[in-house]
Amino acid sequence: MMKKKLSLGCGEFLKKGYVNVDNSLTCKPDVRHDLNIIPYPFNDHECELIEADHVLEHLDNPFSVMKELYRISNNGAEIRIRVPHFSRGFTHAEHKSGFDITFPYYFSPSFPGGYQGVSLRLKSMKLRWFAQKYFKRKVMSKILYLAGSVLGVIFDLCANLSPSFCSRIWCFWVGGFEEIEFQFIVEKDPCALTSCMTKER
Repeated sequence: MMKKKLSLGCGEFLKKGYVNVDNSLTCKPDVRHDLNIIPYPFNDHECELIEADHVLEHLDNPFSVMKELYRISNNGAEIRIRVPHFSRGFTHAEHKSGFDITFPYYFSPSFPGGYQGVSLRLKSMKLRWFAQKYFKRKVMSKILYLAGSVLGVIFDLCANLSPSFCSRIWCFWVGGFEEIEFQFIVEKDPCALTSCMTKER
C-alpha cells in the first residue's frame, strides 16, 4: 500500500501530492476533519510524511495531537512541525500555546517525568525571525518585505548557531522570533508495524 503524505490544517494552501486536511469546507480540503477530535480518520502506520504549518498552537492539546501523528505514521516517517516561538507565540488572539527548544524533550524516552510515550528523534530544529513569507508578500510593501527578509537571514544565521542560547538569552532583543520548526523522525518498534502479538505462556 502506498504511504500517504498529509498536510494538516492546510487552509487555502493546498499542497500537490499531499492529502490536505482541514475543518473548513471553503478551502476544499481532501479530507474534512476537526484536528481537536482524536482519532484522525487514518489507519495505523499509514503516513510517510506529515506537515503541520502553524496548526498546533491553535489546538487544545498539542501532546495528544503528536501522539496521534505518531500512531498514523510509519516507522522512519518524518513529521514536520512549524509553530510560533514563545517569544512571539501569543501575538495572535487564537493561539493557545507557545513553543521553544524544549518541545522535543517530551518525545525522548530519556527525559524523566516528561516523556509522552512516543519516540520521535529530532532531525533538525530551526528558528526563523521572518516567517510565513507566502503571506507577507501579500500584505507588506516591497521595501518592508525586502528589509524583513534581509534582517531575517542575518538573525536566523546567528540564532541557529545555538538555538538554545538564542531562546534563553537574546531572542527578545530583536523583537522575538516568529517561528520554530521541528523535523522529527518516527521511531517505532518494528513489531508494531506487523501487529505482532506476544502471547503469555
